[in-house]
Amino acid sequence: MTSLPTETTGKKLGLVIDLDTCVGCHACVVNCKEWNTGGYGAPLGDEDAYGADPVGSWLNRIHTFEVTPDNAPAQIVHFPKSCLHCEDAPCVTVCPTGASYKRGEDGIVLVDESMCIGCGLCAWACPYGAREMDPVENIMKKCTLCVDRIYNENIPEVDRVPACVRTCPAQARHFGDLGDPESDVSKLVAERGGMDLMPEQGTRPVNKYLPPRPKTHSNTPLSKQAAPADKASGGFLGWLDSALEKL
Repeated sequence: MTSLPTETTGKKLGLVIDLDTCVGCHACVVNCKEWNTGGYGAPLGDEDAYGADPVGSWLNRIHTFEVTPDNAPAQIVHFPKSCLHCEDAPCVTVCPTGASYKRGEDGIVLVDESMCIGCGLCAWACPYGAREMDPVENIMKKCTLCVDRIYNENIPEVDRVPACVRTCPAQARHFGDLGDPESDVSKLVAERGGMDLMPEQGTRPVNKYLPPRPKTHSNTPLSKQAAPADKASGGFLGWLDSALEKL
């Protein structure tokens, strides 16, 4: 891997995560840990794993909330969170060594671990809390979209997707080119009203989230129920942003 600038192609590889489908099983979290421990870069560190004070690195986490949309029953939402591979990535801007960089050929944000000095500035700059300081290697780790997997011609084509996508039993995670309006993921975003996380930050995240569908009321057909409200109206999106800002 190199941190030198690469030609921009307009391709934007990323994830679309369906909050209506995710069941919070953590299969994506565990498989992410396994793949990235034995794959690209230094292994994800763990210390005192079975002791009283375990520490370690995880590139994908799931937060669970009880959400009460306006005039709708409360529902549980499982919210997976990892690097969003922002178009205007502040982690890249603040890195003093150039270790954090965004690839022009596919838009993936990576860390050149040989250049990382473990200063943590990128973690401070990321508004999503998506960076992890490895406690063993003392370098910054983050989601790579399994860059060592998605281009690997030595594995079956069906497996050339991020480990989290391949392992999700509910098919809540989707991978593709969000720079192509005709791609399956772009069409899914358009059909379901896919949203940016905390758009007011101006980072233009590539990854999108599909909002939970409203639950069916006993006497109201689903087709006549209101969609989740936007942030300005204080509905689900606004509540979610507020909850994540407190994490």
